[in-house]
Parts: sequence; structure tokens; C-alpha cells
Amino acid sequence: MKSKTPLLIIASFFSIYVIWGSTYLLNKIAVMQLPPFQVGAIRFLVAGILIFIIAKFSGYSLKITRKQLMNTCIAGFLFLAGGNGILVWALKYVDSGLAALEISAQPLVVIILLRLIDGKRIKAMSVIGVILGIIGIYLLISQKQLISSEDTVVGLIMIFFCMLSWAFGSIFVSKADLPSNFFINTGYQMISGGIFILIGSFAVGEQWIGFSSWKQEVQLSMLILVVFGSIVAFTSFNYLLRVVSPEKVATSTYVNPLIALLLGWYFLEESITTQSIVAAGVLLTGVYFINTKKMLTIFNRFKKEA
Repeated sequence: MKSKTPLLIIASFFSIYVIWGSTYLLNKIAVMQLPPFQVGAIRFLVAGILIFIIAKFSGYSLKITRKQLMNTCIAGFLFLAGGNGILVWALKYVDSGLAALEISAQPLVVIILLRLIDGKRIKAMSVIGVILGIIGIYLLISQKQLISSEDTVVGLIMIFFCMLSWAFGSIFVSKADLPSNFFINTGYQMISGGIFILIGSFAVGEQWIGFSSWKQEVQLSMLILVVFGSIVAFTSFNYLLRVVSPEKVATSTYVNPLIALLLGWYFLEESITTQSIVAAGVLLTGVYFINTKKMLTIFNRFKKEA
């Protein structure tokens, strides 16, 4: 099942660009009251269960091979436990916009890992994107007024490990034997990732807060995270990983910061510095150079490598 319907690809990119951009704000609101692993465990377990219920009523078979089950568990751990779970934890210490900006370095990690793991040559235009990405990240982390707090530094370090886990997951999923139905694939990853995060919650001794005590904004945030942030966006993400290259899928982390910065500023009154705006602009320019198929004249001699 590798249909490359243009409209479906466009809709899927919109989903991982815009919907995931809003999840930084939604997760930030949730962890203002709830323990971070509780947020992740509930979000993904509920989403996974809903996916299986919808699939069952739609006539889809939930049967998968043992190998596919193992691979979905690995993907669930890398994406949802090691990736999203740690990110949500870090949001207790870092502004949602700042977290999204750091995550935008992920495409650089994916490209470098593809080079190290698969020996894949880095395209000439992608080299420009990598350079712009490095410049953008430097502009971000060189702002002493944003990273002066020790807690903020800890949060940024945690986000780095989450970014690394997600990058490994992107490469793994692009080659792994997974359920051919992207909806079923997402369901198994949600369930396995939720179980891993649940184990992590018990391991660190989180004190869960009952639903009846949740604030109204937390309830709304969790609802959107489950339905749109998990079911819709993650299904789109799994689809794109099978029909386009991993580094192009990873460019969503260039667009997400703009959405996250604006929403964090508007709803949580998070600060947006001029330097952050410049950094976001540089990173978005990197999206063009990683995604474009056109070659600059000066790089024409690299056509065969690209």
C-alpha cells in the first residue's frame, strides 16, 4: 500500500506541519497540571484503543505478523516513548516555542544518520539546508536571556535525546516490515508507545491526577491531542514515511516552530525575541533547500551525486 495520491500527500503534510505545530502548546497546557508521563500514557493508549475500535467497525483486520508486532513496538518506543514522552517531560522546564525551535534540528540529524547508517550521499541542495539549519540553531541557543535558567538547560538536553530517538525512528520505519494499513500501523504504535510511557510513569513514581480534577483547558487539550495530534497526524506521518524520503518528512520540524511560537505567544504569553524570529526564518529557508528538486547553477556539476 504505497499509493502516492498527490492530494493525500498534501493533506498529510498539512497535518504534520500545522496540527503537530499546535501540539507543543497543548502539551504545555496539559503538563501545567498533570504529570508528563500521565499525559503521554493517556493520550496514546486512548488514541490506540479508539483506532482499533474504528478499524473493527470499518471491517479492517487487526491481524499482523509477529515480526510486524515487534517492529511496531520498536517504532512506538522510538517515536512515542523516547521521542514524545521525553519531549512532554521537557516542556515542564522549557517554553513550547523554544522546544519546537530546538526540535527543528531533527532533519539535520536524519540526514547525518542516513549518511552514517546507509552511506547515503547528501544532496547538494540539502547541504545548503543543513548549513542554514545549523546557523538557525546557533541563533536560537545563543540567546542567553532564554537559556539562563538551569532547568531550561536540562530541558534542552532532554529534547536533544528525544530528537535523536525520533530521527532513528524515522529511518527505522522507512525500511521496517510494518502493517500495510497505515491506520492499523498507527494503532499498534500508539498502544505500544503508551504502554512504554505508562511503565516509565510507574518507574519514576508519578502521582496521577483524576479526570474529575482536570481543569477545563486541560480536558480540551487532551481531547485535541488524542483525536488530531495522535490519530490524524500520526497516521499521516506513518503514511508519508512510506511514500516520501525520511529527510523530507522530517522537515515538518522546520514549520512546527512557527506555529508553536505564535500559539505560545498568543495563549501563554511566551516571549518571542527578534533573534528567535530570525532563527525561524533561517530554518524555514532550509526547508526549501532540502525539499526542492531544482539545482542551483553553481551546483550543476553535482547532478550525478544528487
